[in-house]
Amino acid sequence: MQVKDQTVEEVLDNLSPLDVEWMDETAAAAIAAVSSIEKKPIYGRDDIASLLDGDFDRGILCARLFLALSKDSMVTELRRELGKGGIGVTRYKAEPEAYLAALERLTLPDAMAKAINYEPVWSDILVERLRSGRGSAIQGQKRGRGLEDFAEALVKDVFGDAYETRCTFTGADQKTAKCDVAIPNKSRPRIVIEVKGYNATGSKMTDIIGDLDAIIDAKRHDTTLLFVTDGMTWAARTSDLKKIVDRQNQGKIARIYTTKMREDLLADLKTLKQTMGL
Repeated sequence: MQVKDQTVEEVLDNLSPLDVEWMDETAAAAIAAVSSIEKKPIYGRDDIASLLDGDFDRGILCARLFLALSKDSMVTELRRELGKGGIGVTRYKAEPEAYLAALERLTLPDAMAKAINYEPVWSDILVERLRSGRGSAIQGQKRGRGLEDFAEALVKDVFGDAYETRCTFTGADQKTAKCDVAIPNKSRPRIVIEVKGYNATGSKMTDIIGDLDAIIDAKRHDTTLLFVTDGMTWAARTSDLKKIVDRQNQGKIARIYTTKMREDLLADLKTLKQTMGL
């Protein structure tokens, strides 16, 4: 083989798209299943049962399509509605009425009626492409930013303008780490707040632990770390949540808050301001 120095331009000029077919056997089966559903104005529990009885996994996929839920979001919703125990075919066979009732509470019959009786127009294709692509990313950003705004509003209420947001702070031995709020400033914060809000399981949930550990490693021992989080998806990642709670129990994180703990966070911020003389 001839030895040759290649260039970026050469590689770029020779790139080609990796086009693949998105529809596999599972998708084709789901489309066939929903296409065979009789069109009528109202759907009920028997119609849901018909979806699940033939092929449970395919039926759950169809239910997700009607409800416009991702796999992770569907898991979270089913666990919330069904409580302790599984959410798969074994649970359905053991408690069919309870399972069907849970899907009714998720408004599956209404979603079926709305989708099946909908009269589409050509722009729906573009809307769906936008929703599943850019729209999904925007939803994630809004969840995270909404929780950050929640925390910042309380910080501002207590400390006025004496804080910095979305910054890299300097801690012990000049170590640095990123955080969402540094009080009173990023050069030598006395309080550091990390905010994480996700609504999907996956690597990002585990990444939260890495971000917290980076802060714990960098901050001074006299800097208080507060963690604000929320989202029902934690119920599907209790092992990761336990690791964070363990860090709180070890004193590495002072306190963990959710939006329902607003008054606790506000009270603790006021106490910290007084005891630290900020």
